[in-house]
Formats: sequence, structure tokens, C-alpha cells
Amino acid sequence: MSHQMFRVVLAALAAGVVLGHGPALAADAAKGKAAFMKYGCWQCHGIEGQGSAITSAGKVLAPDPMPLETFVAFVRSTDRAMPPYSEKVLPNEDLADMHAYLSAIPKPKDYKSIPLLRQ
Repeated sequence: MSHQMFRVVLAALAAGVVLGHGPALAADAAKGKAAFMKYGCWQCHGIEGQGSAITSAGKVLAPDPMPLETFVAFVRSTDRAMPPYSEKVLPNEDLADMHAYLSAIPKPKDYKSIPLLRQ
């Protein structure tokens, strides 16, 4: 493959990633946690996406968040208590990182595995 052809193929792949076609963006859970804090998501959804016990506005997001495509679509077009966030305000890369962060949060232990709670 010529150098020019390689650059064309590389540019096409990059365009596909940026436009949401082709391979998924590489997401980073550490960056996702920082973005979750930066954009104030934690204020309604809790620091670990556990939701709010005080208001019904902060839904549970983790563990096992909705699929990334659904997550992005909801954040972009919600008409519920949460305002929609455009890509100008909240870039797709940050959303992918936040999804990685929420996906990395472990499920809580089964209460039966905690001796004190079995008594």
C-alpha cells in the first residue's frame, strides 16, 4: 500500500470514528469519572451513579448502565427532569468516558456474603 493510500484509509477510519461510524471510541474510566464530576452528573446521580434517595430526578446509572448508544441518545434528547446536553456542551468523547466509568463500577456484594447481615 502506498503512503498516500495509507493516509486516505487512515483519514476515512478517523472520520468514521468521529462521526459515530466504524470502531467505537476508546473510552477511559478515569477520565469518565473526572467528566462525571466536572459536568455535575454526580449532583443528581450520586458519585458512583447510585441515584438519589432524596429525589426521583437522579436515576440509578450504575452498575450495568444502559448501552452506550442509548445513553448518548438519552443525554442528547431527554425531555425529563434532566436537561438535554448538546455535543457542544458535552462532547461524545466525554460521554463515552463517563459510560466507561459507570460500566467499571462493580456490583455490590450480595448481602448473604456479609456475615453480620446473615445473623
